[in-house]
Amino acid sequence: MTAGDPERPLIPQPPATSAALRQAVAKIAPAALPAFNREADAAADEARQGADLAPLRRFVTAWAVYVQIQRQPRVAARFRELEDLVAVAEDEAQVRSAAAELGRILDDAHQAVERGER
Repeated sequence: MTAGDPERPLIPQPPATSAALRQAVAKIAPAALPAFNREADAAADEARQGADLAPLRRFVTAWAVYVQIQRQPRVAARFRELEDLVAVAEDEAQVRSAAAELGRILDDAHQAVERGER
């Protein structure tokens, strides 16, 4: 892997486990680690209270998708650019177009996670 190559993933996609995802977040997006830990705790609490694993599954899927996007420098940069555009744009067509592209990036990431791409 060439350092700084925006076409190459920073790391392989980790397995969809809390521990593996935590390590990946710590490596590629350390500023997101406090949010990861808060959401992990909340999902575990919700799962215990409801005796249901669905909150943990949602948590793992959401963070696997996050890692899938963030491990790809060009995709992550475009995602942030689009998020910023949606937040400040006043032109409705521009917002709609940016939101559609965000949706495509998220769909692609979900599909990659489901296929187990590394």
